[in-house]
Parts: sequence; C-alpha cells; structure tokens
Amino acid sequence: LGTHPRLAHLLLRGRALGLGNLAADLAALLEERDLLRGEETRDRDLTRRLEALEAFRRQGRQGAIRLGADPKACARVGQAAQRWRSEGADQDQTREPETACGLLVALAYPDRIARRRQGEPGRYRLSSGRGVRLEESDPLAGRDWLSVAQLDAGRPGEEGRIFLAAPVDPAQLEIHLGGLVQEEEQVAWEPRQQAVVACRQRLLGAHILEQKSLSDPDPQRLAAAMAEGIRRLGLEALPWSEPLRQWQARLLSLSQWLPEEDWPDVSDTALLAQLEDWLGPFLDGITRREHLARLDLATALQTRLDWPRRNRLEILAPTHLTVPSGSRLRLEYRPGQAPVLAVKLQEMFGLGETPRIVQGRVAVVLQLLSPARRPIQVTQDLRGFWERTYPEVKKELKGRYPKHPWPEDPWNAPPTARTRRQQG
Repeated sequence: LGTHPRLAHLLLRGRALGLGNLAADLAALLEERDLLRGEETRDRDLTRRLEALEAFRRQGRQGAIRLGADPKACARVGQAAQRWRSEGADQDQTREPETACGLLVALAYPDRIARRRQGEPGRYRLSSGRGVRLEESDPLAGRDWLSVAQLDAGRPGEEGRIFLAAPVDPAQLEIHLGGLVQEEEQVAWEPRQQAVVACRQRLLGAHILEQKSLSDPDPQRLAAAMAEGIRRLGLEALPWSEPLRQWQARLLSLSQWLPEEDWPDVSDTALLAQLEDWLGPFLDGITRREHLARLDLATALQTRLDWPRRNRLEILAPTHLTVPSGSRLRLEYRPGQAPVLAVKLQEMFGLGETPRIVQGRVAVVLQLLSPARRPIQVTQDLRGFWERTYPEVKKELKGRYPKHPWPEDPWNAPPTARTRRQQG
C-alpha cells in the first residue's frame, strides 16, 4: 500500500469492517501534520480532527476555520484520504465515528491501548505496560479507555505525553483484537493488598480484562509468591523477637571469630536471598502480611543448623553466663564485637579473670554497674579494675549507697546481688 505497515493494517482492516472511508481519513490524518492550529491543538481527541475534515469537505475554508482547523492542512489530508479511498472499496461507515475511530487506531497500534489508572484522571497505562498522561483539563482525561495514535517518549523516569488519541470501547477490542487476548493463571504478590493473589486472568497486553479467583492454587506457587512478598516488605516484616535477633548475632559473630568452621551466613541479605530454602516449608497457609504474625520463625531459622552445630553454638556463644553471685545473666551480642555482660559490681567480688567465650578466644566486655544499675566501668580487664579503679569507685560511691557492701578487699569478699540488710 505504500505506507507504514501499521497504517496499511488500519486501511485493510477498516475496509474489511465496512469502515473504508473512515480508515482512509485516519490514515491520511496520521501521515500529515495536525489539522488544528493554535490553542485548538491542545485538544488531543482525533475525532475533533475528523469533524474538522468533514466540515472542510462540506463548507470549504469557512467550515475548517469555524472548528479551529487550518484549511490548507485540511486540503492536503483530504487529497491523501481520497487516494486511499480510490485504491479500495469506497464504503460507508457502519458505526458511530467515535467508537469506530478508536477501534481503527487500536488495530494500528495495539500496543498503545490505554486504560485510565483508577482514581487518577489523565493518567493511563498502555497495553505495552508503559505509563502515559493527558492534561487533566483535556476532554479525554475522564475516559476509561483510549487508543493512542501519537505520543512522546517522555523523560527518563517520567510518563510520556499523549498527543493524539480516541475513545475506544473495550467490548469492541475483545471482538476485533481477540487474537491478542490471552488467558493465564497467576499466583503473585499484590503489593497494594499486601497479599498473594491467585487468579485466572484474561489479558490484553498489560490490561486485565477479567479476573477470577483460583479455588485450589498450587501450594508451591503460593509459597514462592509469599516469599517474593517478604522480599518486597523486607525481612523486618517477619515476627522477630529479641532472642531471635540475638541468635542471628551469635551466629554472625562465630562466622567472624571462627572462619575456618564455615558457619552459615544468616545475615538479612543472605536470609532474603535464600528465603525459599529455609522459610518456604513454613509458609503453608500464609498468604497475607498479617498471617506472618503466626509464623514459627524460630523453628524455621533453626533449619540453618544441624544438631551438632546447634549444640556447638550453645557451647561457643552461650546466651547467658553465671557470675560469682550465682546470677545467670544475659550476654548481648553484636556481630564481630565481643559480647557485653551488664552486671552489678558487687556480684563480681572474688573473680580476677575476665570471663571468656569461644573456648577462651574472646574476652567478654564487662559493663560493671552501680547499685542503681548505672555503668561505672566498661572493661575487658577485670583484674586491672580491682587493682587500679575499684578504690576510686569505692571512695566515690560508698557514701551514696551505704546499704551495699564496699569491702576493702574485693578479692575475698562474698559476691552478692543483695544489700547488707538482705544479706543479714
């Protein structure tokens, strides 16, 4: 036909549908520069151009000017349209121009069928998946479906602008572009609902024409989709507790202290990358964000270690230490750092050596506390504290806390968590 394949397709399909004249006008309009001029060009509706062309044919120059069109441009488009009409059957239109115009444009540009984003006048998504927009003041901006004939690429990260379009009936699209409609089952994470959606969809490119829930989706696909949802939400969406974060910190610390033992990487990055392996088996019945609250995260994390390593973790990096007073106190771990033990000074009387873990490789950081549980000293040298610092501490705090023991000789004093009165 001696024109662009898209326009050639428009012409041939238009003739087959009994819309040969309209198809010829559209092909000519899209080949030539815009008919409208000045402020009128801000109206992006192709049907306005068709009306101006028809007014020129019936009323000449004055008809074109009355509708804001350039008479010379109308003459050129009319001549081009006549050529297409003479090369094919000169058929009358069998549908309303607005509906037919949008259909023909869609036949030429099936990748540019635009559907309005819900609640956002002027913002559309093309069947190709790309975002485009109209000025909200444009008469077309409230239409749900458009066929776009001309648009720009837009700046990186921005939506393109629509220059020429026409309203289109989605029911007509299904009839005449049925070969492009696909059916598929989808099990995927839906960010807005924060849930896994399992459905059967009828699609025209990126547009969902119809969607029905699946009654019995594949459990493995559900778990995989939920894992993807967790990746998007971030690992903090899981029901972490402080003991579980400490378990993670203990393992990461051992990885750095004992690299030769090849402890598993349980960093957030590694856990997210391997979600399907360790968490997948525990996602049965969990398809929404709120369901994560009932997830057995502790058991799932434990699968990262076999039984011998679990026992070795408890030996090398224990959660608690027993101090001379008999109290069993919690260690606080931070990956790569020595663990911290917060303990009242009086509970450490008689102990000269700083406690150590990892078979003696790592000295614990002692946070020695006053009777009011305020830090007095942070040290990994307990002996040095008794010898050099304790006398000054005793002098400063004995008068402030007279109910608590402040012996001259802390080496031989009985360790205690109690006051003098409680001891008596």
